[in-house]
Amino acid sequence: MSEKAAYAAEAPGYDSPSGSGNGVRNGSVGEKDARINEAAELYGDIQSAEEYGYVSRGLKSRHIQFIALGGTIGTGLFLGIGSAFARAGPLSVLLGYTFTGVAIFTMMQSLGEMATWLPLPGAIPQFCARYVDPAMGFAVGYNNWYNSSITLCAEISAAAVVIGFWNGAAEVNVAAWISLIIVLVICLNIFAVSIYGEAEFVFASVKIITIVGLILMALCLDLGGGPTHDRLGFRYWKNPGAMKTYKSVGATGRFLGLFSTLVNAAFSYGGVEMVAVAAGEAENPRKNIPKAVKRVFWRILFFYVLGSLAIGVLVPYNDPLLLAATSSDSSAKGAAASPWVIAIYRASIPVLPSIINAVILTSASSSANAFLYTGSRYLYALAQNKQAPQFLLKCSKTGVPYYCVLITASISLLTYLSCGKGGATEVFLWFQNLTTIASLFTWMSISIAYIQFNKALKAQGVDRNSLVFKSPFQPFLAWFSLIYFAIITLFNGFAVFIHGSWDITDFFTAYIGIAIYFILLIFWKVFKRTKMVNPAEADIFTGKAALDAEDGNWPEQHPKNILERIWFWIA
Repeated sequence: MSEKAAYAAEAPGYDSPSGSGNGVRNGSVGEKDARINEAAELYGDIQSAEEYGYVSRGLKSRHIQFIALGGTIGTGLFLGIGSAFARAGPLSVLLGYTFTGVAIFTMMQSLGEMATWLPLPGAIPQFCARYVDPAMGFAVGYNNWYNSSITLCAEISAAAVVIGFWNGAAEVNVAAWISLIIVLVICLNIFAVSIYGEAEFVFASVKIITIVGLILMALCLDLGGGPTHDRLGFRYWKNPGAMKTYKSVGATGRFLGLFSTLVNAAFSYGGVEMVAVAAGEAENPRKNIPKAVKRVFWRILFFYVLGSLAIGVLVPYNDPLLLAATSSDSSAKGAAASPWVIAIYRASIPVLPSIINAVILTSASSSANAFLYTGSRYLYALAQNKQAPQFLLKCSKTGVPYYCVLITASISLLTYLSCGKGGATEVFLWFQNLTTIASLFTWMSISIAYIQFNKALKAQGVDRNSLVFKSPFQPFLAWFSLIYFAIITLFNGFAVFIHGSWDITDFFTAYIGIAIYFILLIFWKVFKRTKMVNPAEADIFTGKAALDAEDGNWPEQHPKNILERIWFWIA
């Protein structure tokens, strides 16, 4: 008997309640039956599936593709990159974002293969629990949940900073803006996943168009096409220089400057794994998830690499506005703290700063929306693993795990801390440092899970050539990303150990994330006495039969003209 026949034979029955077992997606009855079938296999019985309900596959192809391209592009690329630029110089930022981008791409190849094989809601905690150790599933699940929850706070805090850019807005208590954004993102998440998908489609479109426009603007300004007709070339790479020394002098200082950009890059790339989290609610996931994973390469190349290069040719790292905006006591608001807007000011282009500020506000709101979604799905995945209360499995008629959404949204109340002493800017920077390490642990956990998944496929006789999406050069890519992210994690707080630079707050924010992860891991391992999963016994099949049964029921779309052909390629 083949492995597919074996797991299909052991799976619960998939005859729909209406008596039709074809799982056809045309109409609400067919969709409901398919949801019940998926839930029944995961929960083990049809009664639990009907009691709790299940998430809905309401994310269309264009939603998934645009989430992959721009879903989590937030304040890191527009605001956070400025501090790295002022600290290390243009070449260091370019190299830092490129190196980290390569590691992100290799990690996403690993995740894409697992998520295409078994596209589950939340996904990552379930992969770690099934393939590595239930304790790792517990640790990475709660690590991801608090990461998403705190990043939600960071993006709301950033949005509050951004609104202060406009005249008159600073006179309004920041709590009013925070409340408005919290209500907005809850409304986008609580009713139906399709509403979230449409919002992210619009938000991502705005961000993509803006970044492309900024890169084209940078090219024009660099070649002398601005109002001043000053051809910049790579002038600022010569004076003040391409690499700025940090915490030391000479080659050592330049290396430390380069290494310091890696943490900023990790924050900017945070949430890139969201496409796999959404796999459990995507239409035709076996087609759309591989397509989205492949798009990550272009996202890294065009948005982050070319974006960092564009900033580097437009603004010198010793620009007074940049240094003032990135200083710890800066009063710069919103776009005024963005190196993109500083470049526009230097080029004497009017009006554009306010437009860019509006886009940054959109980006922050979009990221807050996206991280509320991912946080709720991580909590949902923990409940599926029986590592969180089972009432969290309860879904609305539209397939939204509303308890998970509301509990995750409640963490956003921490953002009101920015109303007190220190202000929204200080809170945002503290949240940024805290979430970066959590993202790194997520990516390391994904790499470890893939290494074990790869072993499980071999041990259980599954030919990787039969996979819908087979990532190349495995498991070497997974090992590369694991080692790369581990190095950044261990040395991200190196600056506090340099003579004369000790700061207890900086040490705490740099390394508390490591302590949190291992406390979670050790707690569950001791409490439940879990063991490492033997690859020959790893559960790589539960939930797969119902998904396989649906594969042939998704309607095929064929382009009728050249415009549709282009659109189908994009989305």
